[in-house]
Amino acid sequence: MQKRIHYAVYIQLAVLTAAFFLLYGEIIMKLVQDWSVDDNYSHGFLIPFIAGYMVWQKKEKLARYRPVPSKWGLLVMGMGILLFIVGNIGAELFTMRFSIVVMIFGTVWYLFGFQILREVTIPILYLIFMIPLPSIIWNKIAFPLQLLAARLTADVVQMIGIPVLREGNVLHLANTSLEVVDACSGLRSLTSLLALSGAFAYMVSLNIINRWILFFSAIPIAVVVNIIRLTVTAIMARWMGEAAAQGFLHDMSGIIVFVFAFLLLGAMWGVLNRFEQKKESEQQ
Repeated sequence: MQKRIHYAVYIQLAVLTAAFFLLYGEIIMKLVQDWSVDDNYSHGFLIPFIAGYMVWQKKEKLARYRPVPSKWGLLVMGMGILLFIVGNIGAELFTMRFSIVVMIFGTVWYLFGFQILREVTIPILYLIFMIPLPSIIWNKIAFPLQLLAARLTADVVQMIGIPVLREGNVLHLANTSLEVVDACSGLRSLTSLLALSGAFAYMVSLNIINRWILFFSAIPIAVVVNIIRLTVTAIMARWMGEAAAQGFLHDMSGIIVFVFAFLLLGAMWGVLNRFEQKKESEQQ
């Protein structure tokens, strides 16, 4: 009887998977295309694999649960289809793409039950990081970050003795002017670093509070490394000319500061882990 239940679940899973790709195939292809052309979301290629690894990490624990199908999952799946229809009518890609996550959530609940759903909820929600934000929301976040980055960079550049005049998001140096454009706002590195810190916080051995602290530490880290990048760019432009702040050197600085951001994230984990171990030793 138990095997028959498992076979029924597998058959339903196969049918629902086929229906899922039939419904979302075109949306997924467009999403992959956006990852390949939009540098702000190039990390999207990694998100499904990281989410899959999160689930694989729990394979032994999941194997101990017996699938208990729940009709509540059908309600969530219905909400996913409704979101898809609304997004399709309004030509809103974000809504249609978000419905993918809702459908996966509902399908797992329907086929396997709440216990298994509870174990994989975070990996499913992690898929949200692969969905580009609507332009109206992105621009509302990016522009204030541009102004903040320009102001802080101007302050740092002046502190190290280089004269600079800031007008909005434009930095005027003695020999050239630099514009802090959307790509230099830091939002790109913030979205990528948040996705990275989310996976990192999920996989490391910390208590729940410290995991959230580690996750949100990506925000100040992203701001700091972006200011460092812009400051180095301004210094290069001042002493080596405008060409030094563009092209290959500019692109390489982006890679270097992102690696530095990851190292800072690792250092933050080390501090939290040491604090946690010290607290545990004091309680013993």
